[in-house]
Amino acid sequence: MKITKEPRNSSMYALLTKVQLSAFIFTFVLSFSGYSQSKEASVTSIDGHIFQPTAVKATDERVKNLKVPEGYKVEVFAKDLNQPRIIDVADDGTVYLTRREDFDLMMLKDTNGDGKADTQKTIWKKDQLHGMDVDGDKIYLITVNKVYVANRKADGSIDEPKMIIDGLPEAGQHPNRTLAVGPDNKLYVSVGSTCNACGETSEKNATLLRADKDGKNVEIYAKGLRNTIGFDWYPVTGELYGMDHGIDWLGDEDQKEELNKLEEGNNYGWPYIYADSKYNPADKPPKMSYEAYAKKSTEPEFLLTAHAAPMEMVFYKGKMFPQKDKNSAFLALHGSWNREKPVGYKVVKIVFEDGRPTGFEDFLTGFLVENEKSQFGRPVGIAEHTDGSLLITDDSGGMVYRVSYKN
Repeated sequence: MKITKEPRNSSMYALLTKVQLSAFIFTFVLSFSGYSQSKEASVTSIDGHIFQPTAVKATDERVKNLKVPEGYKVEVFAKDLNQPRIIDVADDGTVYLTRREDFDLMMLKDTNGDGKADTQKTIWKKDQLHGMDVDGDKIYLITVNKVYVANRKADGSIDEPKMIIDGLPEAGQHPNRTLAVGPDNKLYVSVGSTCNACGETSEKNATLLRADKDGKNVEIYAKGLRNTIGFDWYPVTGELYGMDHGIDWLGDEDQKEELNKLEEGNNYGWPYIYADSKYNPADKPPKMSYEAYAKKSTEPEFLLTAHAAPMEMVFYKGKMFPQKDKNSAFLALHGSWNREKPVGYKVVKIVFEDGRPTGFEDFLTGFLVENEKSQFGRPVGIAEHTDGSLLITDDSGGMVYRVSYKN
């Protein structure tokens, strides 16, 4: 299905984001007739900011100043990669990543075990390629509209991928599709919204889809999800968690990023309801009140600072890190552009206690420099290596970082 609707405020956004170095302040006055108890029009004023720290080079000196907790070590696994995004590791230690600028799949290998990739090779190219997941001897790949599967060869390269799903809806504002094979042996596909906040014309936008691994029986698993790039299954219970991107232009402190427990059939509220049943003042539900729509929506498990831009997340199952990290999730935060004081630009740990998330802790920080006016890294992908270390992609500096732990 073709979707021609443009993202809200798209012309203004395109104009403003040409300027990277200065902070802008806008006050939006929203006038609307809500479906709440009051029938009178109401006015809501919202201050919005644009500030994107200037990208600077990831020099050796800056990399040395990256911070991880005591006992951990961060080093460069690979560099000069030109926008590496999604990353995964096969059982034999072969590392795969996608690149947004080149729209390709790369294979990286550390053949001598020194913690650095000494082989970097492009093994497939496809326009709009982004998401990728390794599942045993197969690798699943996704573009905006199509899902592919390929067999992995003994040398780490792949056979020509076979298309198994076609006709995913158009992307609009969120073309960065992701996918993963779940513990139920089903394929899960994240399809973001076409816009910041709007009523979609395709029911498959702003959803998490589920399908058989051969691409058959595609269905909507959960909806009301603006853009859930990162999701993974809690190893203890098998429950699925995902981080959803909040709506822009609701001020510096809203909409907060949401950690959701993703369950079949649930609606997570976008674009009308967010956080603890807050109402989006710019969009009203069709044919019902905010209150009625909130009752149909599932509230998040936990909230993170607005505009931090959560990307990939992975629950830690390895043996290298301390026991306290076992079954915690690690989350890459790409960093903000729609608030005055920058946030994100780091990796955090999502702490779980007694089977429930209890908070976020800084894990890898230091990418913001020069009084937070500049940055030399924006984390995107995160994966656990076979040795238990974590690999983290940075699409601004073109790096893959490796975080290890030594007793």
